[in-house]
Amino acid sequence: MGKVLNFGELLLRICPDGDGAWLKENKLPFYVGGAELNVATALALWGIPSAYFTALPENFMAEQLIGYLDGCQIDTSRIYHGGDRIGLYYLPKGKDLKNAGVIYDRANSAFASLQPENIDWDKVLDGISWFHFSAICPALNQAAADVCLAAVKAASAKGITISIDLNYRAKLWQYGKQPIEVIPQLVQYADLVMGNIWAAEKMLGIPVAENIEKLDDQTTYLEQAKTTSAAIVEQYPKCKWVANTFRFDQQQGIKYYTTLYTDHELLVSKEFNAGQILDKVGSGDCFMAGLIYGLYQQNQLLDTLNFATAAAFNKLFIPSDCTTATVAAIKQTLADHD
Repeated sequence: MGKVLNFGELLLRICPDGDGAWLKENKLPFYVGGAELNVATALALWGIPSAYFTALPENFMAEQLIGYLDGCQIDTSRIYHGGDRIGLYYLPKGKDLKNAGVIYDRANSAFASLQPENIDWDKVLDGISWFHFSAICPALNQAAADVCLAAVKAASAKGITISIDLNYRAKLWQYGKQPIEVIPQLVQYADLVMGNIWAAEKMLGIPVAENIEKLDDQTTYLEQAKTTSAAIVEQYPKCKWVANTFRFDQQQGIKYYTTLYTDHELLVSKEFNAGQILDKVGSGDCFMAGLIYGLYQQNQLLDTLNFATAAAFNKLFIPSDCTTATVAAIKQTLADHD
């Protein structure tokens, strides 16, 4: 088996506190991340050969970041060097990226400036058996969408397994296109589609029952997950697996479970609950990494789903973009929830 190549923008997350104490203390916590890098970091930590392809400027900060990634055992040899700056985003501590408080500072970044002609995909994909990216990439601009399309076409032609995370970030889709105009042509090349029923509606046009979010009924959600997943497989015949996450913030805490659809069957994970969490960022990325971890090793599908779900749940208690939980720690979480 070759390496798993994750493609996306490396971002620095700046985390001001909600009360403005950072102004008095002259301190702004930050984390290194980005959806696809979070997946690459987890896979490398768990012993899967992991590579990362992004664009970074040629300056000392980029050099330091590449050194950091090398230290995480991530292959950085494919990174494109060019452009002027590293992308940033600002998010108050403990908030979700879907929260209205997120501020993006990604315009004219090295990644956002990538053009299709910058990349030799034959070279980038050499030695790769799995290619992963997310719907965040084509949300940036038309050039980024064109780069993604070139990537999946090249990967598919080489017989490389392709996965996409249907991350929806409303604030990023600002260049005159809606997700439904862009994402379906990318998903047609995917073997694994991960997201949730609402993202599939927004990005692929697969309807969800009206007012379903108000029902708070697991049976209804699972029925919708099966319906949505079956529709994805029917519309995109290359797709072998469809995964959905369900995370609900309730007064009593977080409730989290997931599904995996394949061969007309819907597998359902264990349910995880917690009263309080530390950081929502990167939980979905950790779930995706867990799926790739299991599928790459051809583990049993239900074991793969439960491992991925436990990994995502663990991430809720880790204050960073990337997980630091080992395979042993994730298996312990599974054991604790038997």
